[in-house]
Amino acid sequence: MAHIGILVNPLSGTGNAVELGNWLATQLACKEISHSLFVGNWPQMMDTFTDIWIVGGDGTVNYFLNHYTYSKTALSIFKGGTGNDFHWKLYGDISREEQFEKILSATARPIDAACCNNQIYINSSGIGFDGEVLRSMKAIRKLGGHIGYLWVVLKKIFSYREPEFSITVNGKQWHGKYLLVSANNSSRTGGGFLVTPKALLDDAKLDLLLCKPLGLFKRLLYLPKIETGKHLALSCISYFQATDIKVSCEFPLYAQLDGELIKEKTFHYTVLPAYLMIK
Repeated sequence: MAHIGILVNPLSGTGNAVELGNWLATQLACKEISHSLFVGNWPQMMDTFTDIWIVGGDGTVNYFLNHYTYSKTALSIFKGGTGNDFHWKLYGDISREEQFEKILSATARPIDAACCNNQIYINSSGIGFDGEVLRSMKAIRKLGGHIGYLWVVLKKIFSYREPEFSITVNGKQWHGKYLLVSANNSSRTGGGFLVTPKALLDDAKLDLLLCKPLGLFKRLLYLPKIETGKHLALSCISYFQATDIKVSCEFPLYAQLDGELIKEKTFHYTVLPAYLMIK
């Protein structure tokens, strides 16, 4: 018999997640489907649920995967965050009413996750530039997902200087300065930037994008191309698919994992094939 756990992050989406969680609980009650609603005060154990519905953004899912023992319980993610990039990859542009009905009749399917320095993530990771952008998270939250992210990116474009990297992927090494170093499981980040447009969730591979140093004019010129995923043919871009990626930096750099910041000098990425069961 189904028993659905609704896990809401009350800090996600400036309060939108709480409203959505209450709405989901009401809809399940109307259909007489057993459920438990948790707003912030999540239970210590998740083994009593047949399904887990997470209401929040990519960071909320990241928190769940890194703080709970995940036992392949079917997960569903409802759009309650700032950027909601992973939600978009899973469900596209869909209303909450459409998603609710779709999930009730869906069969769980396996999708990949990723790991960086023993931390799990499901959507995207960027070292250096991405990390500096996410350090300005307050501005991103205040202005909203994509608009806030775009505003911070434009500010960083004028000031960011590319550090030196040593990168090993598919048994080959690259040394040099890079503006972007992104190791992604999914295609979209920042509330709408298609940084790795070829990425699939069930191919057991990570998509690595490298962008060589660019002057200010080309940074501004190429930004719309990166936003729409039309940048892969540019001479400054290198694109790889791999299962194991090692990155060394000349000094510790900030990196973001699904919007969570870490600061390291070395980063080791691996793919986790079929790690999640998603409805």
